Amino acid sequence: MKPLISFVEIENRIIVANYQRLMVSAKVVLVEKASGQQLPETATRIASPVPVGAVRIRLPDAIRPGTYFLKALNGRGEDAAQSADFEIG
Repeated sequence: MKPLISFVEIENRIIVANYQRLMVSAKVVLVEKASGQQLPETATRIASPVPVGAVRIRLPDAIRPGTYFLKALNGRGEDAAQSADFEIG
């Protein structure tokens, strides 16, 4: 079964996303859709071995309004999963 990452919400500049089947040490990072640029200051690692969980990513003040998505990278840095696009206002 394929890993999944699902955007849930943004509240008080914190992104909440659920994941399924991401391996321990996978990295989840925010990506600006227009440029494809990964924003390394938003990266978080999966530390729990459970197959289902959630991540919280605090948005730095420098994040501009626009369309973004979350990308999960496996331990080798290869794409593992991607969320649907969402807007940051």
